[in-house]
Amino acid sequence: MSRIDELIAQHCPDGVEHFVLGTVVKYSTTRVDAEELDETSFVGVDNLLPNKAGKVSATYLPNTARLTAYVSGDVLIGNIRPYLKKIWLATGSGGCSGDVLAIRIVQDFSERLDSGFLFYILSSDGFFAYNMQNAKGAKMPRGNKEAIMNYRVPVPPLAVQREIVRILDMFTELEAELEAELEAELEARKQQYEHYRGSLLDFGDDVEQVPLGEIATIGTGSHDTKDAINEGAYAFFARGREPLRLNSFDFEDTAVITAGDGVGVGKVFHYVSGKYALHQRAYRIVPNVGIEPRYIYHYLVSSFARYLERTSVHASVTSLRRPMFLTCPVPLPSIEEQRRIVAILDKFDSLVNDLSVGLPAELASRRQQYEHYRDRLLTFKELEVAA
Repeated sequence: MSRIDELIAQHCPDGVEHFVLGTVVKYSTTRVDAEELDETSFVGVDNLLPNKAGKVSATYLPNTARLTAYVSGDVLIGNIRPYLKKIWLATGSGGCSGDVLAIRIVQDFSERLDSGFLFYILSSDGFFAYNMQNAKGAKMPRGNKEAIMNYRVPVPPLAVQREIVRILDMFTELEAELEAELEAELEARKQQYEHYRGSLLDFGDDVEQVPLGEIATIGTGSHDTKDAINEGAYAFFARGREPLRLNSFDFEDTAVITAGDGVGVGKVFHYVSGKYALHQRAYRIVPNVGIEPRYIYHYLVSSFARYLERTSVHASVTSLRRPMFLTCPVPLPSIEEQRRIVAILDKFDSLVNDLSVGLPAELASRRQQYEHYRDRLLTFKELEVAA
């Protein structure tokens, strides 16, 4: 019998009381002046990290005079796009934007509910699924503050709560160490892959180079980011690293996609085959018949950023224009050689990037095991209360 089983048998053998969240917590009603905040004490939705990864220092300060205050032990939740699972257990005092919920244990439960236990309850996948089901809005869903307060939570005896928090804190620390090791190995594999890809695609003077514009059709889309629909039927490639969704498509072909400006310009490429939509500042590169599309993809991923550095008069390129693509030189070996290179690089690419194989799959498996273990620890038989 585990220590938790012993505590449950001792303190709550017949079950645990459950309450609607609004009985045990409230939203913070205190305020703080913006001038009292700095990058470490201001929390906006942008510096809360996705997937329950906590927060980082803010990159900007608030533009309003007074904000919602939080104190140590409050649970802060990003209220835009609940599926991003942004949550943090406050370790100090500060202020947060209107898009961040500051949840505080009410006085009547201050001696019955541990803030760490509350944090683990509200960072469960079950809570975020409930929050998303009740969210308002399609393009930019927001958590429903009233519905959130109707979420039912268990409140076992403090001894049980604190043992669960101790175990989950220890488990979280161990998971972080294991993930750090796996991520370090994954980064080493990526560097190895990039070096090998560069070597494989370096033909010297043995292969003719042709301008990309002579072997591919290059153009942009017509949509804006605001057109995106969360559950759209087609991939919508915009300027971010992750595709959005849309219920209509602009093109049906095989193409290499990259953003015309924004983060990662000239470095982040997508490969698509089928129906898709495209942002007005994203570029599609459709190789001509007789050119292997995946070869063009691998070459651009490997070499386009360096090409921009060589040809740009500025220290960095923040925006791309069509002529930059048209004149980009591409070595063009035979189609048989293109396919041979693609076969090799695709295997390496899968090992490094595909979530179904290799190290990324092991990382995903670790996280899934942790979520399953945490859900089990936070699930209790409900005590039947006599009417």
